[in-house]
Amino acid sequence: MLTKEEERVKIYSIGDVPTRSHEVTPSTPLEELNLNWTEKDLPERERTKHVHRLHPYLGKYIPQLVEVFLRKYFSRGQTVIDPFCGSGTTLVQANELGINAIGYDISAFNVLLSQAKTAEYDAPVVRREILDILAKVKAATQIDSGQRRLWMECTKKPYLSADDSEYLERWFAPQALEELLTYRYYIEAGEYEYADLLKIILCRSARSARLTTHFDLDFPKEPVTEPYHCYKHRKICQPTQEAFKFLKRYSTDTIKRVAAFADIRSKACVEVYHEDCRTVDFPEAHGVITSPPYVGLIDYHEQHAYAYHLLGLEDKRAKEIGPAANGKSKNAKETYQKDIGEVFRRILETMHPDGRLIVVANDQENLYDEIAESLDVEVENIIQRHVNRRTGRRSTEFYESIFIWRKL
Repeated sequence: MLTKEEERVKIYSIGDVPTRSHEVTPSTPLEELNLNWTEKDLPERERTKHVHRLHPYLGKYIPQLVEVFLRKYFSRGQTVIDPFCGSGTTLVQANELGINAIGYDISAFNVLLSQAKTAEYDAPVVRREILDILAKVKAATQIDSGQRRLWMECTKKPYLSADDSEYLERWFAPQALEELLTYRYYIEAGEYEYADLLKIILCRSARSARLTTHFDLDFPKEPVTEPYHCYKHRKICQPTQEAFKFLKRYSTDTIKRVAAFADIRSKACVEVYHEDCRTVDFPEAHGVITSPPYVGLIDYHEQHAYAYHLLGLEDKRAKEIGPAANGKSKNAKETYQKDIGEVFRRILETMHPDGRLIVVANDQENLYDEIAESLDVEVENIIQRHVNRRTGRRSTEFYESIFIWRKL
């Protein structure tokens, strides 16, 4: 006998066989979905296939989860919206399936990353440009130290504000900063067709080259300048002094990933906008698949602070919804509910009749029932998914909710 809560939420008793995302069709019953993939079921190489790992990103959902619901509720030629597109997972997966996608994000870096992932590339040109700028940086950073100091002044002064300079000099060793700024100089000075992709290589390299421990790239609090015991390598490690090795490594990786996605990329349209979705007039769409920010958990601008300082990106952190800096007070939660509700309300105005809002959230604060009640939607289902294959220092298991709301 189910309790009233279990009946309301409809937590399904699912089978033992994990769902294969590519086998899902519109007729696949929700109760047959087993989305509790283990590491064995869905290894990291599949979760991070092709462009999904052009740059690390905290708080993203896996592409296979998105694919399940795209196949279930969308068809080729239709349009899906992601108002919190983050690293672009929904946009990439929609394109794979020939579904048009429109993404929005308040973070300029997220928009840059999503655009770089979903752009249509000429693979030989990508390879040529990436290797060209890498060769220039190698040549420029191998000259004698006196000339290098003059070169640093040339590459740094025209582009860095005092605030950016202070941040970068604090978080990067001199050699690493020299190599990163030289790479940036050539992006700005050159006429590269795919400059945005080069910026992602630069930012990914900067993330790895910071003065922090090898095991704490996600949440560094202070620069590390002395040797330390490394939990990742189980030995005494030195703070990173150079960036070129990362530029080289990620250049090779990016060439492979872009080529892999180019082989399967469809002609479906992808649009990405740097906007506050509480004020956007959304276009017509058939539905939504998104994972909104979690209240009081992550500061999305701070997560990529190195990118903002390196590239001079516009910082709109004051407009983030539910940032960690605001905490989880009653007022913060109420504001979060109001803001998320406003975004979905605006989307519903132009969404196709009977369209679905698919919302993935770790709703530990139980905020989404009230959000749904404030909207013109029917709560069709809420599926609880066991996330049990995370690795590294963030290996804690948890459950996330997949809310399936139908427009009334």
